[in-house]
Amino acid sequence: MTIEIKKSSDKTVVEVVGRLDTTTAPALENTVNENVESTENLILDMKGLEYISSAGLRVLLATQKKMNKHGAMKLINVCEQVMDVFEMTGFADIITIE
Repeated sequence: MTIEIKKSSDKTVVEVVGRLDTTTAPALENTVNENVESTENLILDMKGLEYISSAGLRVLLATQKKMNKHGAMKLINVCEQVMDVFEMTGFADIITIE
């Protein structure tokens, strides 16, 4: 998995490419934890995300909880396979997905 961060004055975009699983979830968690406090709008661009496991879902839920305290988080460009996981787990109802 690769992670790329793009910051502007009003938002932080985190591009995630590859597989978000038990092995790679800590890297995403560290990246968002380093950036979550310094932004009011966190956008996770999932256009290159091919797979997400329960470990990845946990990171997204924890990040959503942190962002609820001082800003907003949304996911964009979610592929069909990952969207199916979000819908089956109920994440589509609790996380903003565009």
